[in-house]
Amino acid sequence: MLPRSRSIDELGVAVKFSIEGVEGLPEIVRGHDLAALIVDAVDLADGDILVITSKIVSKAEGRFVQAVDREQAITDETVRVVATRVFDGGITRIVENRQGIIGAAAGVDASNAPDGTVLLLPVDPDASARALATGIRALTGAAVGVILSDTLGRPWREGQTDIAIGAAGVHVFEDLRGSTDAAGKPLAVTMPCVADELAGAAELVKGKSSGVPVAVVRGLGRFVGDLDLPGARSIQRPADRDLFRIGADEAYNEGYRDGFDESQAEGPLDSA
Repeated sequence: MLPRSRSIDELGVAVKFSIEGVEGLPEIVRGHDLAALIVDAVDLADGDILVITSKIVSKAEGRFVQAVDREQAITDETVRVVATRVFDGGITRIVENRQGIIGAAAGVDASNAPDGTVLLLPVDPDASARALATGIRALTGAAVGVILSDTLGRPWREGQTDIAIGAAGVHVFEDLRGSTDAAGKPLAVTMPCVADELAGAAELVKGKSSGVPVAVVRGLGRFVGDLDLPGARSIQRPADRDLFRIGADEAYNEGYRDGFDESQAEGPLDSA
């Protein structure tokens, strides 16, 4: 059963909100107190939502590993291969990683990492988000939410966008099921993933090379809640409802093997 957020009727709709990049943060290294650094860099109030690039959380948590071969690091972080494609420049692997996230390269990142190392995602992004939200709330007295974001591609669509891989103190869904649209028609399945929407929107002010890894969203306080709300892990679709669990070529090959094995078990057909 998916977690339900408060309904739109209870919370109302914001006609506008703002997203601002948080400037002035130093280069993050292992051991940095991210909560304190963020609080020093921006004034926060009740209802603000911080969208934080997961890479700086990984750096603060020391998630560097020695890996001369990035491909081996990807293998080590993979729990299930979804699809593999070979192309002129190498190989692309779409996999499920230890955090349950499905994407390219298991989230292993070699950019902005010292030579001979790669950067892994936080061990538990929801726990990292909760620790940051707890620390920031304690330092400011403000009820803020925290989203950790990372960049992923999407099936059937070119390009990439940021999604939420960790969340705390935020309703990750706006569950509109059971309410009605503007024409009074019932909404049966409508459940926007607010956390992913905010992660993607925040990337527009953070960018990839601007050195702004944190953004603050203001005006959407209706999505901020208790720290025990379900995190971003609840966004992952369960296997029994995943209609595209493996790639098309992989599905074809799996079906071919199953059919071949079945025919071998039955033995040769008798000729008339």
